[in-house]
Order: sequence, then C-alpha cells, then structure tokens
Amino acid sequence: MKKIALSLLVLLATATCMFAQSDLQILTSVKYNKPENITVKMLKVRCGVYEKQMGKKLTVDERKMVLNALVEEKLVLQAAAKAGLSIPDSTVDQYFAQNMSQSVGAVVSEAELNDMLKKQQGITLDQALQQQVGMNVAEYKLYLKNQLIVQQYILTQKQADIQKQVATDEEIKAFYASNKAQFVWTDMMKVFLVIVPKGSDTNAAKMKAADIKNKYTTKAMTEEQILAASTQPNSGYQSGSMLVPVTAAAAESLGIQFKKLQSMFDQKAGYISDIEETATDFRFMVSLEKYNAKMLAISDIYQPGTNVTVYDAIRSNLTAQKQMQYFQIAAQEVADSLNKPEYVEQKKTGDALDKLLSWGD
Repeated sequence: MKKIALSLLVLLATATCMFAQSDLQILTSVKYNKPENITVKMLKVRCGVYEKQMGKKLTVDERKMVLNALVEEKLVLQAAAKAGLSIPDSTVDQYFAQNMSQSVGAVVSEAELNDMLKKQQGITLDQALQQQVGMNVAEYKLYLKNQLIVQQYILTQKQADIQKQVATDEEIKAFYASNKAQFVWTDMMKVFLVIVPKGSDTNAAKMKAADIKNKYTTKAMTEEQILAASTQPNSGYQSGSMLVPVTAAAAESLGIQFKKLQSMFDQKAGYISDIEETATDFRFMVSLEKYNAKMLAISDIYQPGTNVTVYDAIRSNLTAQKQMQYFQIAAQEVADSLNKPEYVEQKKTGDALDKLLSWGD
C-alpha cells in the first residue's frame, strides 16, 4: 500500500507540474515598444472574466478571439506608453468607486463597500469581485486602468473623426416619428423637500421639522435661506428641490402614501404638506410648480425646468450612439494599424495552439 500511495503522490505532483508549465507557455510575443509575452495563464484569466459575464464556457475559437483582443490591447497600450499617455492611480480609484457605487445604488467609498459586504454577506470586496469577474481589487483596477489608457489613446488618434459623427435632421425626425409614444409627461411636480433625521432624540427632530415648516409658512425664512442653512455643519437637516412624478413608486421613495401625493398634486402651487414621520426622520414638502400629463411635440421642452427640447434630446442621444459605434470602428482601425508581423510573433499556431487552448475540455 505504501508503494501504491507513493506512486499516486508522484503522479499527482507530475500532473501539477505539467499544468503549471502549461500555464507558463508563451502564446504570443508583442514588441511594438518593448518585448511583452502573453502566456496561457494570462489568457485563462481574461477568458475567465468573459465566461463569468456570459455564463458559459468559451470554445477554442472564442478563446482565439480573446487572445487576439489581448494582443491588440497590448499593442495599443505600448503605443500609448510610447506617446507618453498615462492615467494616474487616483483617477482609476475614482472610476472604480463610481462603478461600485452604481452597482449598489448608493455613493460609497471602497472601504465602506468592503465593510458593507463583510456585514451583509460575510465576504470581503476582494472575494466578491473574485466571484463576479474572476479578479481581485488590485487586478480589476489594473484592468480598468488599461481600458482607460486604451480609450484615451484612441481618442487622441481619432477624436476629429469621432466628433464628425452627428445625428442628422432627417435621422432625428425619423426617430421621433417612430417613437412618439415614448415622449410623454406624466403628472409631475417640482417640490421643495425638508428632511430632519430622528437621530437619538425623536422629539427634538419633530420640533425642528415643525419649526422649519413654521418659518417657511410665515415667510420668516425663504426656500433659498432654508437650503443654504441646511448645508452648514451640524444643521441637523437636509433640504432641496426635485422633480417628482405622481406615481406610486415616487410616493414610496418619498415616504408618503400615494393618495397623499395625488392630493398634493390637486392643490395649487405653493401648497405645504403636513409633516410626515418615517422610520428614520420627519419631513414635509412644498409644491413649487405642477406639470400636467401630455404628449410631447418634437419642439416641446423635454424636461420641466430646462431649455432642452425633445428635438435636442433626440439629437444628443443619437449623436452619442453614433459616436460610440464609430469609436468601436476607430478602435479596430488603430489596432489593425499596429497588428503587423514586425510587432507580433505567434509562438504557438495550428494544432499546438488548439491543444493549449483546450483546457478544461
């Protein structure tokens, strides 16, 4: 039994060594600005990201496409470095925090998100990212940094052509004609909202809310004065104006019943609501302006309180779409211009490449 067990250990060690050696195999060498190798392990990591996003295992042909994309990315990054382009880590950190905030629906720092995940799921941010995209925080930030540098370089090369991609009058009118039903106003109000958190003293918070409302009602303080005071340190309350659709979802987000929001809309502009108590605060609203539901013509204002028309909004959106589409074309043109035999050496081709790319099959 000892000899059999020893043989198994030797076989396992040999297999592990073979896998390790396979991961270190160089698939392609890129040398536009400096020699850089793309190994099987590097390709596995990137394929793992796509497989997690797509929810399926990539085929050998798809892995070849990822390999080509990695080659092109390396070429563009080297060209950007040669041109002196770089992205500071502070910008990457900010971009990372914005992405993470969007994913959780709240503005959070990296440390706050890490604490939140530990409390709610019992895992770190590193572990969460590893599960979702196959990279830890440091690896993901490096990935983001490289993507930002690639985008910046392509813009420097093709910015003039990209900016020429503008929606035409004919395209704008055609889009409006085929999407008229999308351009409507529901009943809406511009409201001024005051929120007083309960904190550790519920009665004090209630009295503060009543005092602010009384000062506004008696004109002892204007909307602007209340807003300015709320921005001061230790003011004890928040305030601001916003556009609110008269919907059940909006009422829920405001912490009031839908019928109360409807009732408020039925009042004249300037109406001041009762003080509402939620689980965490006391609040009241002032109806500043009302906007009745209607179908919008192409020359109508798209959103109350702005000078942007439906025509302007469509033009902006279509132009952004056209420029994004052209950016993809421009990116491929830049990559193609760099992807030349003198800059790229395929170390593995044919059956040898297929064999290395067949991991897990």
